Amino acid sequence: MERWDIYTADRVRTGRTMAHNDWNMRPGEYHITVLALLERPDHRILITQRALDKAWAAGHWEIPGGGVRAGETPEEAVRREVLEETGLDLEGTPGERVFSYRRDNPEEKDNYFVDVFRFVFDFSEDDIHLQVEETAGSQIAPVEEIHRLGEEGIFLHYQSIKKILPST
Repeated sequence: MERWDIYTADRVRTGRTMAHNDWNMRPGEYHITVLALLERPDHRILITQRALDKAWAAGHWEIPGGGVRAGETPEEAVRREVLEETGLDLEGTPGERVFSYRRDNPEEKDNYFVDVFRFVFDFSEDDIHLQVEETAGSQIAPVEEIHRLGEEGIFLHYQSIKKILPST
């Protein structure tokens, strides 16, 4: 079973872990998730559609990402998640964490940090091999399409990532 480290509000590891998706966190406890904005030189972005049988946000669009496993750094996690979900190997591809934010959800007992990374590199549809358990589809979308999906309310984390989308 996948385990995630538990952090303090100052992003210090507590030395304790939690089971993946075991939403029973106390106030002041956090886990870390990562997101990857995968941008081509023509400013198109890889977006994926969540599997239609997902318990939460089935069929919604998003950028690749997931939870940081116990002992992993956020950069290791984002590279692993991208490889697992899309088949794109970011080994040797420069990337940067462009921002982080914290979300407190005491009612749901799910508090977390989100680290958003950007990688700009050349890739094509032929390079993408989706993890069928996680995704129902993908597209290399122009920024306008992401804005359209976000305004429809079917693009996850849209309000957070729209500020780092390339200008059109």
